[in-house]
Formats: sequence, C-alpha cells, structure tokens
Amino acid sequence: MQKKQRRSRSALAAIGATALAGAMVWGGATSASAVDQDAFADSVTVDAIMERLADLQAIADAPGNGGNRAAGSPGYEASGQYVEAVLAEAGYTTSRQVFEATTQSIQSQSVTVGGEALTPEQAIPMEYTPGTAPITFDAILPTVNTGCTADDWAGVDATDRIAVVSRGVCSFTEKSLAAAAAGARALLVYNSEPGPLSGTFGEVVDGTVPSFGIEADRGAALVAAIGAGAVSISVALEQTTETISTFNVIAETATGRAENVVMLGSHLDSVPEGPGINDNGSGSATLLEVAVQLAKQGELNNKVRFAWWGAEELGLVGSTHYVDDLAANDPAALDRIATYLNFDMVGSPNYIIGTYDADESSVEAGAEIPPGSIETEDVFENYFTSIGQPFVGTSFDGRSDYQAFIDNGIPASGLFTGADDVKTEAEAALFGGIVGETHDQNYHQAGDTLENINEEALGIMSKAIAFATASLANDTVLINGVAAPTPVEVAPAATAPAAPQPALAATGSADAVPLLAVSSLTLLVGATMIGLRARRRYSSTAPKS
Repeated sequence: MQKKQRRSRSALAAIGATALAGAMVWGGATSASAVDQDAFADSVTVDAIMERLADLQAIADAPGNGGNRAAGSPGYEASGQYVEAVLAEAGYTTSRQVFEATTQSIQSQSVTVGGEALTPEQAIPMEYTPGTAPITFDAILPTVNTGCTADDWAGVDATDRIAVVSRGVCSFTEKSLAAAAAGARALLVYNSEPGPLSGTFGEVVDGTVPSFGIEADRGAALVAAIGAGAVSISVALEQTTETISTFNVIAETATGRAENVVMLGSHLDSVPEGPGINDNGSGSATLLEVAVQLAKQGELNNKVRFAWWGAEELGLVGSTHYVDDLAANDPAALDRIATYLNFDMVGSPNYIIGTYDADESSVEAGAEIPPGSIETEDVFENYFTSIGQPFVGTSFDGRSDYQAFIDNGIPASGLFTGADDVKTEAEAALFGGIVGETHDQNYHQAGDTLENINEEALGIMSKAIAFATASLANDTVLINGVAAPTPVEVAPAATAPAAPQPALAATGSADAVPLLAVSSLTLLVGATMIGLRARRRYSSTAPKS
C-alpha cells in the first residue's frame, strides 16, 4: 500500500479566534482544561496494575483455560470480558472487532547442520511456514546475503539446496519466496543481532518453503563453513494449522477532539505455552489502569483511543486487521490518528528501559520511519531525562503492533523492557541486573507468571506511559502541528453605540490588548507560540544498544 502523506510535524504558531457570544471557549470547542501530567502519572500505581495482572493470572489458571490466554482460547475470551468489564465500570463504551486468524501447532521438528542437531530453541520455525517431510540438501548462499529478491540470487543455482540468508531489509516472507523462486527447498534465516530468531510470515503464503530462524553466531559460523566447502543440512517439520475467530477490544474517551486522536495499544493474547503476564499482560494491564484513571479527568483536548489487540502472537494479526480495515473503508478516520503508542512487555525481570529509537541515534531502524515519530519518542525521552532516569534505544523495526500504523504513515513510538536479547555490561551499568542473561528468561514460556514481573521496571514504565498519555491528550503540536485549542474570550455583539471598551487587562489578562469592533462583532485573536522542542539525550559510557 502506498504510504499516506501525513500532516507537517514542524512546530507551528497556533492562532485562536473567537466565536459569537461571551464565554471562555477552547478554539470554539467544548471547554477543556489541560491534564496535569505529573499528577496523572502519580495516579497510575504499580499496586493497581499488579492487582490487574493477578486477575489475568487467575484467568489463565482457571479450570479449562489450560494455563494460557492465547488467541481463540477460553482464556483469551475471559481476558477480553475482563477488560470490557473494567472499562464499562469506568464509564467507557467498548467495541469488539472480530476477525479470523490462523494458528499453528507443531507436532515435531528437526534441524541438523553439518551433523549437529539443533534444539527447538536454536532453530525456530517461522510462524505460518509450510511443513515438510525429512529432507537433506547442501546449503547455498545468495549473492546478496539478505536474499530478498531475484537479483539477490542472480547467478546462483539454488535448485535442491537449502538457502541460508541474513535477517534484514525485507520480510521473512519475501526471503522465503525469493529462495523458493531460486529453487531452494528450505530456508534458514540467521539473526542480525544476538539471541534466537523467532519470526513470522504473518499469514499462510503460497509459494514459501519451510523456513527456520537461527542465532547470529551460528549463522556466521555456517556462512564461513559454506565458504570453505559443502555443508549438509537436514530439516523436517510436522505441523497443523487451524483458522480461529478472535477479536480486538477498542475504547475511547467520551471527550476530546475526534479529528485529532491519540491512540495507545497493547496486545492482550499470550502464547499457548504460558499465561503471558509480562508478554503482554504487563502492557495490557498498564493500559487498562491508564484508561481507568483518564476517565476521571473530565474534558480532554484530544480524544484518546485504547486498543487491546488480539492474535499479536500469531503475527500482529489484530492490529493489522484494524489498520487495514480503516485504510480500506474509512481512510479519513485513519488520518485523524495523530500518533500511535505501543506497549509490549514493560515489566521484564532483567529489564532495560527502552524507547523505540525513531531518530536512530543509537540503533539503525529496520523500517521506514513516518514523520512525527521522533517527536513522539521525545515525549518519553524528555520525561526520562527530566527525572534522571537512564534509557536506551531499541530498534524501530516494526516487530510489534505498531507495524501496520507506520506502514500507513502514522507516527509511532513505544516502550520496551526487553525479551530474548541478552543483557550487556553497558545495560547492567545503567539498570542493574545480570550480564549474559536474557532480559526475560521466561519469554514465551510457562514461567511468564505474576512472579516474573519486575515491579521496579513496571513502576518506571507505567509512570512514563501515564505522563505521555496526559501530555498528548493535551497537545500534539510538535508531532503533527495540531496545537491545543487556545482559550479566548468573546464579548457580546454590540447592538448600539457603546462606551469605549476597557483594555483586556481589566478582564484579568496580564497583557493590555485593545478590543476591535468589526461589523457589530467583537473579535479577539489569541496566539500561542509553540517553541522548538528542547531535548537532551541521556549519555553513558557506552552507546545505547
């Protein structure tokens, strides 16, 4: 899909004009007052979020729920009902957006490289990859290591070979299709960063070949071995797929400008292996508590919309369905989304404090960055700087539910405390924790329970989420040039010659501005100058990772 042109993100001077009759108004809209960001951040507490996480844990543990909250399961249905009930009690009207998704159940798998059998954690089948009976072929490399297109395979005969390519540049689906077109019978994709590689095609795609993700170090060793001579690879994958019906839960504030919507989202589903209390109960519960507290704030300047996505673990299906539906059926509504904030894992036990690095100050992006994303990132980073909280950049790569939004040109940002990446010495110097251990040792496992949550990380992130929500509910001018409404006072229309009007200072303003009579209407023009953004990045002894 062609990306839409978004509104300018440059700082603007906002000019408010009057309406007809004498009352203080906000740009002609319903009267609203700014939310106190600091007070609102304090209203979202770790204790309240932990209680909501305990409720999600109880749902997973309930008889018949199988210890999980996976899409299409009884545990997910109960999770959706729980979110809906809490929102209804807070005064929201919720809606369910129903869609279909495909689940993948693996019965058996094997990958052997040069006689070494890899474990399921070392060679991870791509979601929606086709299965295969046992096959054994020599490995082959493309001309360009990422293997995205026919040109990348130019001059290489991959017939009856197993392709080995690097992650990056294009989707896993494109890599698999290109390898298949070159004649390959299967595909190994090695990671471009430390840690295992768990990828997805997003959906079942005809023409792909059985595809697996492997670690970066193993991939580098394999590439070197192929350069030195023939390397035999064997793969097998037995699996079943099933189409299920599942849903997103959507709610939005009753007040705020509908033409300038701030949207926040977290995925509600877990993997089948466990209850998913960090991934992503932590994001979902935090978002729920933010929504509950925001409902108490009264009139807002900008409408805030919340989404609890379904089937993220099946390939970002729920969020993609939501955005695609708007793009196809109501593109104007899609364009009214000023920015999207994503929260996926914000309580990791061996945590980092990570922001999606839209300005690529420390991590190269793996996706196109829509204008306004840097300014959205700044809301979080300026907050962390103001309280002396270290943070690092994490790759702006679209590997969570913001993917469909940025694909359609909508600015995005988000927070992340880490998943299966390994903690570095530099990260430990900033945040503590265990060097050489993954950020969440229970990622996608049965141990992702309530005890897996780091409350310190959750407290830092939840206050940042609340602060950003209040800030953007007040104003998005630095993101898309849409300023908060300017308060102006309108005098009654003159019906007869009147005595000279007093200076505006007499009404309580600090500045004396004479009133002008125009065609029997009194017109006041108020201007709010929006300054250039000021930002200071947190420095450390090592680059942000």
